[in-house]
Amino acid sequence: MDHVRVDLKNCYGIKSLAHNFDFTSVPAFAIYAPNGVMKSSLAQTFKDIANGVPSTDRIFQTRATVRKVVDKIGKDLNKDTLLVVGPYDETLSPSAKTSTLLINPQLKGEYDRLLADIEKASAALLAAITKLSKSKKDIEDEIINTYAPGRDLEVSLNRIRRELEEQLDAPFSDVLYDKIFDNRVLEAINDDGVKTTIAEYGKRYNEMLANSTFFKKGTFDYYNAKQIATSLTNNGFFKASHSVKLNSLGESVEIKTRKDLEDVISREKDAIIKDKELRARFDAVQTALDKNATLREFGSYMLDHEEYLAQLSNIPKFRQDIILSYLKANEDLYNALMNAFDAAKTARAGIEEQAKKEQTQWKEVIDIFNRRFVVPFELEAKNQIALVLGQTNVIDLGFTYHDGGEQIEIGRDELLRALSTGERKAYYILNVIFEIQARQKANQETLIVVDDIADSFDYQNKYAIIQYLKDISDSGMFKLIIMTHNFDFFRTIESRFVGYPRCLIASKSDTGLALVQAKGIRNVFANDWKGAFFTDPRKKIASIPFLRNLIEMTIGESDQSYQRLTAMLHWKKDTDSISVGELDQIFNIMCQTQKQSKNPSRLLAELIDEEAQKCLGVSAGLNLENKIVLAIAIRLAAERFMIRKIADPAFVEKIEENQTQKLTSEFRKKFSGEAVEHRHP
Repeated sequence: MDHVRVDLKNCYGIKSLAHNFDFTSVPAFAIYAPNGVMKSSLAQTFKDIANGVPSTDRIFQTRATVRKVVDKIGKDLNKDTLLVVGPYDETLSPSAKTSTLLINPQLKGEYDRLLADIEKASAALLAAITKLSKSKKDIEDEIINTYAPGRDLEVSLNRIRRELEEQLDAPFSDVLYDKIFDNRVLEAINDDGVKTTIAEYGKRYNEMLANSTFFKKGTFDYYNAKQIATSLTNNGFFKASHSVKLNSLGESVEIKTRKDLEDVISREKDAIIKDKELRARFDAVQTALDKNATLREFGSYMLDHEEYLAQLSNIPKFRQDIILSYLKANEDLYNALMNAFDAAKTARAGIEEQAKKEQTQWKEVIDIFNRRFVVPFELEAKNQIALVLGQTNVIDLGFTYHDGGEQIEIGRDELLRALSTGERKAYYILNVIFEIQARQKANQETLIVVDDIADSFDYQNKYAIIQYLKDISDSGMFKLIIMTHNFDFFRTIESRFVGYPRCLIASKSDTGLALVQAKGIRNVFANDWKGAFFTDPRKKIASIPFLRNLIEMTIGESDQSYQRLTAMLHWKKDTDSISVGELDQIFNIMCQTQKQSKNPSRLLAELIDEEAQKCLGVSAGLNLENKIVLAIAIRLAAERFMIRKIADPAFVEKIEENQTQKLTSEFRKKFSGEAVEHRHP
């Protein structure tokens, strides 16, 4: 991976970016990106590659996205050879469910995908049952409370697995769940009088069913017969000229069409339903229901579905039968969910086995973390012997918190609550170290994209991270692209191991982004501006405060050159008469040169105004000289405006220090009730 070529268009706000990272001679690049330029967008694009998902534009999603990240021969970068490390990733923090710190993140990712499969399959099944039952209740809770109260969906569905396989049909799949299992309905049905009346109806119904010619309770009743009629018709049984023969008590009937079967079912059902005693029981139930306003709607439903009434004598059993029918009607979705549960169970066993094998590497990671990072706690593997003996499958991390000469063992949750933001981020680094060490152990050459990993860290831990990045860059296994919007961090990694030639600055324009060679990272005046003083007017202007500081530290504020430089930074009575040549003369004296600008007679104030206007159209980037030119121009314009507005030369003449502050104070005093906006021409 000596070359990585990036060619992007419309990726999360990056309109265009083309750059070749040449790792032939050095293993690391550093990129400084001002806020809002490209850092998070580029990191997200690399993260998409690592996750194997497409990228898009964050705002203009209809724009065509181009994402080419290839090696020297033009081959796409393999997602397994890419690691993106962000400033802080909550998903890598330990939790009660995932124990991220204790397993290989790659294995965890595989398991998480299985959990996602479970979630997807579960959502599909529950949505189908909700639609079928037309229920507004939480169907998952209904299933759990019916089959395994206090457990979970997996346990609940596992308990009826064999029963569902053996059930041939779904006789109660058309039941409207909420019509029966409304809490108010169930409470009313539980009334002793209503319960007794329903029980008497059920008793007579079962007696009639027992005396039926063809119906047999529990084997071939109205529900089974109805399902069989539908199934035979839908599968073309009768169209193929097949027939069914019903035999019972010496009576035999040949069924040649669906109508023949439905006629038999209707006769058998009528023989039961029209029984005078059963009718009397049903009327008694209706009378009991009509007495209760809550049950009237339920009673109306029972008028159209009298066959359900006998089931109400055993509500828990009826609920189980109904949900079982819903599941049977969606058996493919049920099987998909159970397969997902089984796959996750198998994967979990593999993950735990892998975690056990990697316990030695965890000890190495913990040692690195304890040795390098300054946090008020230490980590240890508490169950290392048990892991070796196979008595447990995952490492048990112990936390010892230190406070002065005292120390105490605490739990993970207590620890995280006690840590500062920076310390929690240092704890997150433990995950990063493990990922990198695992790749090193596997000899996995990797491009590591680092996105402001040291953000919000104190200096000790910031330098610990920098040293760790240097160490892994020296290993020969890793190539690094380190991105930051912190100039101090950028400057430090340049000096520690990246080097000037591999330090880039992101520059943004209307057409896109460019990564250009950074300048002025260390001692910008000596290394950049000094050499361009006579050729670059902005660097000439930006050098004014540096020259003034040099005179202040070497000669003193009483020096005439110090006073003239001050008049170039603050609006004095002679500021508008200072020439470019006068600034050149001071520079030549301080820097021991004998050069001259092309236009020495030009007024310096005019040059500052002109260059400040040009700065406004420059693309975003570090552009330190541009920022200083703008700052000088703004202060000069503001002071000149306030001096003219105040119109008190004696007051201004007396100002010896903090001129901007004193002018502002006087201006506010005189014009406190006046809203003033001034745009310098």
